Amino acid sequence: MERIASFCVDHTRLDRGMYLSRQDGDVLTWDIRLKRPNQGGYLSTAAAHTLEHLFATYARNSVYKEAVIYVGPMGCRTGFYLLTRGLTAAQALQLTRDAFLFMSQYEGAVPGASAVECGNYQDMDLPAARQEAAAMLPVLEELTADRMHYEA
Repeated sequence: MERIASFCVDHTRLDRGMYLSRQDGDVLTWDIRLKRPNQGGYLSTAAAHTLEHLFATYARNSVYKEAVIYVGPMGCRTGFYLLTRGLTAAQALQLTRDAFLFMSQYEGAVPGASAVECGNYQDMDLPAARQEAAAMLPVLEELTADRMHYEA
């Protein structure tokens, strides 16, 4: 089988940030990397699950909701994928910054965290999710739309 594109990225050089991972027609896949790969200190499953619920809910209720196709965690627990259609890099970055600010300050019940709405609704950790989102904000604030590419 052919090696898929995400396995062609040198994860030993990858840092925290937001990267254009791939483009398939008009669909852009954004790699939102909260943790450095293979360095330990990964997202806990409960924090990642909580961030997934909050990020997806925020993105699908934002001014960019029509452009959001998917928000989901990476299996390696180092970040998330955001798939969009019709957003510029600057808009995708702004959406992500806004979402992480929202998540860092969120209080209340986690959206979709019930037995009816989720397949593992008890695996949530809002305090850890807030902490992870807050830790990512300075990284996102330093980024500019023209610097969101993997280094070769």
